[in-house]
Amino acid sequence: MLRSTPLDELAIPDGTTVEEHDLVTDGDVIVGGQSTVEFGVRGDTVVAGERVRFGGHIEAASDCRLDVWCDVEEDVLVGGDAYLGERVHIGGELKVAGDLDIGDDVEIEDGFEANGWIVIRNPMPTIVFLFVYLSHLLRMGEQEAAEEALESVVGSDSEHDPLIIPRNAHVSDDAWRVSAPALIGDDCRLHGNLRAESLTVGRDTTVFGSLRAREDVTVGRATEIKGDVTTRGGTVRIGPGVHVWGDIAAEDVALHENATVEGTIRARGEMELHATDVLDDVDQTAQAMANAAERLATEGDLPADGQSMGPTEPATETDVEGAAPESSPTE
Repeated sequence: MLRSTPLDELAIPDGTTVEEHDLVTDGDVIVGGQSTVEFGVRGDTVVAGERVRFGGHIEAASDCRLDVWCDVEEDVLVGGDAYLGERVHIGGELKVAGDLDIGDDVEIEDGFEANGWIVIRNPMPTIVFLFVYLSHLLRMGEQEAAEEALESVVGSDSEHDPLIIPRNAHVSDDAWRVSAPALIGDDCRLHGNLRAESLTVGRDTTVFGSLRAREDVTVGRATEIKGDVTTRGGTVRIGPGVHVWGDIAAEDVALHENATVEGTIRARGEMELHATDVLDDVDQTAQAMANAAERLATEGDLPADGQSMGPTEPATETDVEGAAPESSPTE
């Protein structure tokens, strides 16, 4: 059951970039089984399920665990410990700063080097080891110890969120194809066309490709899409300052009044213009501006009733030209 359970989404954390054919993130990288990643990978801890193929090298600042039948085309550099299942193939060199736990029939074409202990056996996959360890603690009545062990593995103390690629995914410069929802964070820079069940793209992100989903597509503030945005039967929601260089096609389209679309917009159902953000989480920039305005009003630079912040209803051209000069902060 553990082997057949897929990861449930493609999750790209904030600040993830594609640099010189490398997928770079500050946190951990978790790749589901049967997936293909044509990029090299750079992250903290790199964990890959069975039969995962990497088209470049792996650089792990901490540990690296590759399950059975994994294939890495180039070098593997590990700053901590490395665990290689049986029949893993590495097309380059393996360098490990810590211990090396290696299975049978592992092929490393350019040799390996480890500064710690080297154990030749078949290491247990991470999820299976965790399951067995927790079961043993619970049978002994050590519930508190089991909770602490689980928290140390899946807890939220890590400074960075992990990059998660679901099972049976294909990631390359040409396309990112997953049969699961996809969540892209803020300040990312990605290459390739994104194909998923549903898509949510954060703020200030650049995608050098198109977005296509079977369900809803949401694009956050100031994001740039260098292609089309299409969905088969869902709604496309475009936030403020978004720039779409291609076409938009969906069942329903909700477009921000300050967004830019270079191509055509085709909606089989409703077409809506709105003036709100499309993401539910807090917009830090807008929140900071609101806090600054509140401080100014508290200090007396703005009238206490806040009328100088603007009318509650959208201003018309007549409203702007006929504004009373006494409401200006300069007076």
